Amino acid sequence: MDANYRGLFYSIEKSIEKKNELLDVSVMGYGMRAMLATLFLTLGTAIAVITAQQAEGALPGSGKFLFSFMFSWSLIMIIYMNAELGTSNMMYTTVAVHRKFLSFKNALILLFTCLFFNFIGGIIFSYFVSLTSIFQDLPADHFLFSAVEGKLAKTPLQIFTEGILANIIVNTAIFSTIRMKDDAGKVVAMIFIIFIFAFLGFEHLIANFASFPLAYFSSNSSIAGMTLSGVGTNYLLAGLGNYVGGGLIIGLSYSWLNRVSSTYQD
Repeated sequence: MDANYRGLFYSIEKSIEKKNELLDVSVMGYGMRAMLATLFLTLGTAIAVITAQQAEGALPGSGKFLFSFMFSWSLIMIIYMNAELGTSNMMYTTVAVHRKFLSFKNALILLFTCLFFNFIGGIIFSYFVSLTSIFQDLPADHFLFSAVEGKLAKTPLQIFTEGILANIIVNTAIFSTIRMKDDAGKVVAMIFIIFIFAFLGFEHLIANFASFPLAYFSSNSSIAGMTLSGVGTNYLLAGLGNYVGGGLIIGLSYSWLNRVSSTYQD
Protein backbone atom coordinates (compact mmCIF):
# COMPACT_ATOMS: atom_id res chain seq x y z
CA MET A 1 0.00 0.00 0.00
CA ASP A 2 1.28 3.49 -0.91
CA ALA A 3 2.57 5.44 2.09
CA ASN A 4 0.07 8.24 1.44
CA TYR A 5 -2.81 5.86 2.17
CA ARG A 6 -1.60 4.38 5.43
CA GLY A 7 -2.78 5.11 8.93
CA LEU A 8 -5.03 8.08 9.56
CA PHE A 9 -5.80 8.93 5.95
CA TYR A 10 -6.53 5.34 5.04
CA SER A 11 -9.21 5.41 7.77
CA ILE A 12 -10.53 8.71 6.43
CA GLU A 13 -10.74 7.27 2.91
CA LYS A 14 -12.79 4.33 4.19
CA SER A 15 -15.09 6.67 6.11
CA ILE A 16 -15.65 8.80 3.01
CA GLU A 17 -16.47 5.68 0.98
CA LYS A 18 -19.11 4.65 3.53
CA LYS A 19 -20.66 8.11 3.66
CA ASN A 20 -20.82 8.46 -0.11
CA GLU A 21 -22.18 4.92 -0.58
CA LEU A 22 -24.99 5.54 1.91
CA LEU A 23 -25.87 8.82 0.21
CA ASP A 24 -25.95 7.07 -3.20
CA VAL A 25 -28.12 4.23 -1.90
CA SER A 26 -30.54 6.31 0.17
CA VAL A 27 -30.66 10.08 0.58
CA MET A 28 -33.20 9.65 3.36
CA GLY A 29 -31.03 7.04 5.07
CA TYR A 30 -28.12 9.45 5.03
CA GLY A 31 -30.43 12.28 6.08
CA MET A 32 -31.63 10.27 9.06
CA ARG A 33 -28.05 9.80 10.27
CA ALA A 34 -27.53 13.56 9.93
CA MET A 35 -30.72 14.27 11.88
CA LEU A 36 -29.56 11.89 14.60
CA ALA A 37 -26.46 14.04 15.03
CA THR A 38 -28.60 17.02 16.03
CA LEU A 39 -30.75 14.77 18.20
CA PHE A 40 -27.66 13.93 20.25
CA LEU A 41 -26.50 17.56 20.20
CA THR A 42 -29.92 18.69 21.41
CA LEU A 43 -29.91 16.13 24.21
CA GLY A 44 -26.35 17.11 25.14
CA THR A 45 -27.26 20.79 25.12
CA ALA A 46 -30.40 20.15 27.17
CA ILE A 47 -28.65 18.30 29.99
CA ALA A 48 -25.74 20.76 29.88
CA VAL A 49 -27.88 23.89 30.32
CA ILE A 50 -30.08 22.32 33.01
CA THR A 51 -27.01 21.11 34.90
CA ALA A 52 -25.37 24.52 34.56
CA GLN A 53 -28.45 26.29 35.92
CA GLN A 54 -28.62 23.96 38.91
CA ALA A 55 -24.90 24.32 39.56
CA GLU A 56 -25.08 28.11 39.50
CA GLY A 57 -27.77 28.00 42.17
CA ALA A 58 -25.67 25.76 44.41
CA LEU A 59 -22.25 27.29 43.69
CA PRO A 60 -22.16 30.55 41.74
CA GLY A 61 -19.55 30.46 38.97
CA SER A 62 -19.62 26.69 38.54
CA GLY A 63 -22.30 26.60 35.85
CA LYS A 64 -19.98 27.11 32.89
CA PHE A 65 -17.67 24.31 34.03
CA LEU A 66 -20.53 21.86 34.37
CA PHE A 67 -22.07 22.99 31.07
CA SER A 68 -18.81 22.39 29.19
CA PHE A 69 -18.29 18.97 30.74
CA MET A 70 -21.82 17.75 30.07
CA PHE A 71 -21.95 19.19 26.56
CA SER A 72 -18.81 17.24 25.64
CA TRP A 73 -20.83 14.02 25.76
CA SER A 74 -22.71 15.15 22.65
CA LEU A 75 -19.79 14.28 20.39
CA ILE A 76 -19.32 10.95 22.13
CA MET A 77 -22.92 10.04 21.35
CA ILE A 78 -22.52 11.20 17.75
CA ILE A 79 -19.34 9.19 17.21
CA TYR A 80 -20.50 5.97 18.82
CA MET A 81 -23.97 6.11 17.27
CA ASN A 82 -22.52 6.65 13.77
CA ALA A 83 -24.40 9.90 13.17
CA GLU A 84 -23.40 12.39 10.47
CA LEU A 85 -22.08 15.75 11.68
CA GLY A 86 -21.71 18.58 9.15
CA THR A 87 -18.72 20.21 10.81
CA SER A 88 -16.66 17.01 10.79
CA ASN A 89 -17.74 16.39 7.21
CA MET A 90 -16.20 19.74 6.32
CA MET A 91 -12.88 18.05 7.09
CA TYR A 92 -13.78 14.72 5.46
CA THR A 93 -15.03 16.23 2.18
CA THR A 94 -12.06 18.58 1.85
CA VAL A 95 -9.64 15.69 2.31
CA ALA A 96 -11.70 13.62 -0.14
CA VAL A 97 -11.43 16.27 -2.86
CA HIS A 98 -7.74 16.91 -2.22
CA ARG A 99 -6.94 13.20 -2.42
CA LYS A 100 -9.37 12.59 -5.27
CA PHE A 101 -11.57 10.19 -3.29
CA LEU A 102 -14.56 12.29 -4.43
CA SER A 103 -15.22 14.83 -7.13
CA PHE A 104 -15.80 18.41 -6.01
CA LYS A 105 -19.46 18.12 -7.02
CA ASN A 106 -20.09 14.92 -5.06
CA ALA A 107 -18.27 16.29 -2.02
CA LEU A 108 -20.41 19.42 -2.13
CA ILE A 109 -23.61 17.37 -2.40
CA LEU A 110 -22.58 15.20 0.56
CA LEU A 111 -21.66 18.18 2.74
CA PHE A 112 -24.76 20.25 2.03
CA THR A 113 -27.08 17.25 2.36
CA CYS A 114 -25.57 16.64 5.79
CA LEU A 115 -25.91 20.31 6.81
CA PHE A 116 -29.50 20.49 5.59
CA PHE A 117 -30.61 17.45 7.58
CA ASN A 118 -28.58 18.57 10.62
CA PHE A 119 -30.63 21.78 10.49
CA ILE A 120 -33.96 19.96 10.11
CA GLY A 121 -33.07 17.60 12.95
CA GLY A 122 -32.13 20.52 15.19
CA ILE A 123 -35.55 22.14 14.73
CA ILE A 124 -37.54 18.92 15.18
CA PHE A 125 -35.72 17.56 18.21
CA SER A 126 -35.38 20.95 19.92
CA TYR A 127 -39.13 21.31 19.68
CA PHE A 128 -39.65 17.87 21.21
CA VAL A 129 -37.27 18.62 24.08
CA SER A 130 -38.96 21.99 24.70
CA LEU A 131 -42.22 20.12 25.37
CA THR A 132 -40.73 18.16 28.30
CA SER A 133 -41.66 19.18 31.82
CA ILE A 134 -38.21 20.41 32.82
CA PHE A 135 -38.22 22.98 30.00
CA GLN A 136 -41.56 24.48 30.98
CA ASP A 137 -41.58 27.94 32.61
CA LEU A 138 -37.82 28.48 32.59
CA PRO A 139 -36.80 31.79 34.21
CA ALA A 140 -35.92 34.65 31.88
CA ASP A 141 -32.31 34.61 33.10
CA HIS A 142 -31.88 30.86 32.59
CA PHE A 143 -28.43 29.72 31.49
CA LEU A 144 -29.78 28.60 28.09
CA PHE A 145 -31.31 31.98 27.27
CA SER A 146 -28.31 33.96 28.50
CA ALA A 147 -25.93 31.82 26.45
CA VAL A 148 -27.94 32.18 23.24
CA GLU A 149 -28.45 35.92 23.73
CA GLY A 150 -24.69 36.25 24.18
CA LYS A 151 -24.08 34.42 20.90
CA LEU A 152 -26.50 36.67 19.03
CA ALA A 153 -24.83 39.78 20.43
CA LYS A 154 -21.39 38.95 19.00
CA THR A 155 -19.89 40.95 16.15
CA PRO A 156 -19.55 39.33 12.70
CA LEU A 157 -15.77 39.13 13.12
CA GLN A 158 -16.12 37.42 16.50
CA ILE A 159 -18.54 34.85 15.08
CA PHE A 160 -16.29 34.08 12.12
CA THR A 161 -13.09 33.87 14.19
CA GLU A 162 -14.69 31.74 16.89
CA GLY A 163 -16.15 29.51 14.17
CA ILE A 164 -12.63 28.83 12.89
CA LEU A 165 -11.34 27.95 16.34
CA ALA A 166 -14.39 25.84 17.25
CA ASN A 167 -13.98 23.52 14.29
CA ILE A 168 -10.23 23.24 14.71
CA ILE A 169 -11.04 21.85 18.16
CA VAL A 170 -13.89 19.59 17.01
CA ASN A 171 -11.86 18.04 14.21
CA THR A 172 -8.88 17.59 16.49
CA ALA A 173 -11.21 15.48 18.62
CA ILE A 174 -12.33 13.57 15.50
CA PHE A 175 -8.70 12.91 14.52
CA SER A 176 -8.04 11.64 18.03
CA THR A 177 -10.85 9.09 17.84
CA ILE A 178 -9.55 7.82 14.49
CA ARG A 179 -6.02 7.34 15.77
CA MET A 180 -6.84 5.82 19.17
CA LYS A 181 -7.90 2.19 19.58
CA ASP A 182 -8.91 2.17 23.24
CA ASP A 183 -12.53 3.27 23.80
CA ALA A 184 -11.86 4.68 27.27
CA GLY A 185 -9.03 6.77 25.86
CA LYS A 186 -11.28 8.05 23.06
CA VAL A 187 -13.96 9.12 25.53
CA VAL A 188 -11.52 10.94 27.81
CA ALA A 189 -9.85 12.67 24.86
CA MET A 190 -13.17 13.84 23.41
CA ILE A 191 -14.40 15.17 26.75
CA PHE A 192 -11.32 17.27 27.39
CA ILE A 193 -10.90 18.48 23.81
CA ILE A 194 -14.56 19.48 23.30
CA PHE A 195 -14.49 21.09 26.76
CA ILE A 196 -12.13 23.72 25.29
CA PHE A 197 -14.55 25.09 22.71
CA ALA A 198 -17.61 24.69 24.94
CA PHE A 199 -16.03 26.55 27.87
CA LEU A 200 -14.67 29.33 25.67
CA GLY A 201 -18.08 29.70 24.03
CA PHE A 202 -16.84 29.42 20.46
CA GLU A 203 -19.31 29.27 17.58
CA HIS A 204 -20.19 25.85 16.19
CA LEU A 205 -22.82 25.84 13.44
CA ILE A 206 -24.43 22.48 14.23
CA ALA A 207 -24.45 23.10 17.98
CA ASN A 208 -26.27 26.35 17.22
CA PHE A 209 -28.74 24.37 15.07
CA ALA A 210 -29.69 22.74 18.39
CA SER A 211 -29.34 25.55 20.95
CA PHE A 212 -31.05 28.37 19.02
CA PRO A 213 -34.35 26.58 18.35
CA LEU A 214 -34.30 25.03 21.84
CA ALA A 215 -34.05 28.53 23.34
CA TYR A 216 -36.69 29.84 20.96
CA PHE A 217 -39.26 27.14 21.72
CA SER A 218 -38.54 27.12 25.47
CA SER A 219 -38.83 30.91 25.82
CA ASN A 220 -41.98 31.28 23.74
CA SER A 221 -39.91 33.19 21.17
CA SER A 222 -38.76 35.92 23.58
CA ILE A 223 -34.97 35.72 23.13
CA ALA A 224 -33.30 39.11 22.78
CA GLY A 225 -31.70 39.57 19.36
CA MET A 226 -33.30 36.44 17.89
CA THR A 227 -34.35 37.75 14.51
CA LEU A 228 -34.13 36.08 11.13
CA SER A 229 -31.22 38.35 10.18
CA GLY A 230 -29.44 37.78 13.50
CA VAL A 231 -29.77 34.01 13.38
CA GLY A 232 -28.98 33.90 9.66
CA THR A 233 -25.83 35.99 10.14
CA ASN A 234 -24.65 33.71 12.95
CA TYR A 235 -25.32 30.58 10.92
CA LEU A 236 -23.59 31.93 7.82
CA LEU A 237 -20.47 33.30 9.51
CA ALA A 238 -20.15 30.43 11.99
CA GLY A 239 -20.49 27.98 9.08
CA LEU A 240 -17.85 29.76 7.00
CA GLY A 241 -15.54 29.94 9.99
CA ASN A 242 -16.14 26.27 10.76
CA TYR A 243 -15.17 25.39 7.19
CA VAL A 244 -11.94 27.37 7.38
CA GLY A 245 -11.05 25.73 10.70
CA GLY A 246 -12.11 22.16 10.01
CA GLY A 247 -11.91 21.96 6.24
CA LEU A 248 -8.82 24.02 5.46
CA ILE A 249 -6.68 24.36 8.60
CA ILE A 250 -7.16 20.76 9.78
CA GLY A 251 -8.37 18.78 6.74
CA LEU A 252 -6.44 20.34 3.87
CA SER A 253 -3.31 21.11 5.90
CA TYR A 254 -2.88 17.58 7.22
CA SER A 255 -3.78 16.02 3.89
CA TRP A 256 -1.12 18.13 2.20
CA LEU A 257 1.45 17.47 4.94
CA ASN A 258 0.97 13.73 4.52
CA ARG A 259 1.44 14.07 0.76
CA VAL A 260 4.77 15.89 0.93
CA SER A 261 6.47 13.42 3.27
CA SER A 262 6.71 9.65 2.89
CA THR A 263 8.22 9.08 6.34
CA TYR A 264 6.51 11.69 8.59
CA GLN A 265 3.00 10.25 8.36
CA ASP A 266 0.01 10.85 10.63
